[in-house]
Amino acid sequence: MALSSFLTNLVIPLNLGITLFVLGVLMFVLRRRRVAFLLAGGGMAWILFWSLPASTLWAGGRLEQRYPYRPPDDLPAAQAIVVLGGNTASSRPNWFESYDRAKTVARVDTAARLYRAQRAPLVIVSGAALDGTVSEAQIMANQLRQQGVPAEAIIQENKSFTTYENAVYTARLLKEEDLDQVLLVTSALHMPRAMGVFQKQQVHAIPASSPPQIVVPNDPAFSFWQPNTHVLSASRSVVKEYVGMLVYWLRGWL
Repeated sequence: MALSSFLTNLVIPLNLGITLFVLGVLMFVLRRRRVAFLLAGGGMAWILFWSLPASTLWAGGRLEQRYPYRPPDDLPAAQAIVVLGGNTASSRPNWFESYDRAKTVARVDTAARLYRAQRAPLVIVSGAALDGTVSEAQIMANQLRQQGVPAEAIIQENKSFTTYENAVYTARLLKEEDLDQVLLVTSALHMPRAMGVFQKQQVHAIPASSPPQIVVPNDPAFSFWQPNTHVLSASRSVVKEYVGMLVYWLRGWL
């Protein structure tokens, strides 16, 4: 298991909270009651923190605001659009609202809108097969064709499993195609790490984030401070980004 995956799974709010609680019970059995209460209390506090909408709005919102969404007409033209595989929070338009498949906004949808707005003549889709034999790149290529992007305008990069590999393999492909300036498409939450990695690979990338997902819903009953199990589940994406940025920085990839 990759270091970033291990750390992400370790500090996922529910995982870490349960782990600390179990360790606390063990320490209690071993008569280390002070340590037991600290561990169990820390685990419960970690779960409570990430179950609050206010926490996700603060931590996740800071990342989304680094490279905010801009409509296609506000973005410059480039030689290609690069869209990264991924499905942050099930592509729901708002993390704090119930999932509605009809309202999802995937990264590939953002890329299709950019292509239709004539921001670039080519779309490069990047992502290997995570399950089965069909790559994320192939799935995105199929979705792009369904949205009117011609097959000859789509280039697939099918080998990358991570954001770092997205950048490395796409940079090689761009060099082979003699392309330089690209519009980089991913979720607003993921964009800081993606931009850092692509810039490290000396790719002239312009951020073209998908619309933000961590926004206060238009609901009078919404509470910043009421624990929410859905928010707790979705918060793993925020944790993943912070852990990923730390690991990438340590490895010199950012």
